[in-house]
Amino acid sequence: MTTATKKTPDAAAEAGDDHYIPAAETIEAVLAGGRRPPRPSALSASMTFGWRAMLKIKHVPEQLFDVTIFPIMMTLMFTYLFGGALAGSTSEYLQYLLPGIMVMSVVMTTMYTGVSVNNDIEKGVFDRFRTLPVWRPAAMVGYLLGDAFRYTMASVVILVVGLILGYRPDGGVAGVAGAIALLVAFSFAFSWIWTMFGLLLRSEKSVMGVSMMVLFPLTFMSNILVEPETMPGWLEAFVDVNPVTHLVAAARGMMDGSTDTGEIGWVLVASAVLVAVFGTLTMRLYNRK
Repeated sequence: MTTATKKTPDAAAEAGDDHYIPAAETIEAVLAGGRRPPRPSALSASMTFGWRAMLKIKHVPEQLFDVTIFPIMMTLMFTYLFGGALAGSTSEYLQYLLPGIMVMSVVMTTMYTGVSVNNDIEKGVFDRFRTLPVWRPAAMVGYLLGDAFRYTMASVVILVVGLILGYRPDGGVAGVAGAIALLVAFSFAFSWIWTMFGLLLRSEKSVMGVSMMVLFPLTFMSNILVEPETMPGWLEAFVDVNPVTHLVAAARGMMDGSTDTGEIGWVLVASAVLVAVFGTLTMRLYNRK
């Protein structure tokens, strides 16, 4: 019985040997030294994907137009179009309107989460994500963490514009900060709906179309622009159960200094239900995609 001799690759090639056995020291040289790094935690993986979303904004800053230019346009347009007719003066109407416009602008921005997901799927990026040894929902959570920055930016932009126009929140810094935090938390939960549609629908145009069909009734048929008591009975019934109505009431109360704990609790419970339902559906679609 003969034993295989260890040859160098060049020597094996010259001898016509197709059964070259590399030496142990050669194998050790090409392997990484030290122990295998530990698998990243769920938080670490999610933060990494969130940072990826931030880098996309850095390289394509036009993405911030929807959280800067759009909120400014909405605030100015509704204040000066309806202020005199509905409240007698723009300054009085601004005190009522601004928390609602903040909610409207941010909630309508959430649809772009689904658009981004669908766009990455079309480019094949998700095929790479699925092969990584990380917590499966990390990619989705990362999208939402990156968008949370966008929601906060939109809220701050609207607040600054409102302060310039004459808005004065009686709730002070704490009330404003609490309202923005509640709005961002709800928007984070609400965005899971659009991640589901981003996985379910075939194109980003379809995602935007479905999103607008849902968002327009939810935002305009609410207490953002006028009090529900001024509406017909059948419409007021819908407004009273509209989740956006409760979010606006909670945010408006905190910014006005009359915090309504019942409305805040309703929003938090609704946010938890949205994550539980649509987060689960999103991950099932993601695993089967």
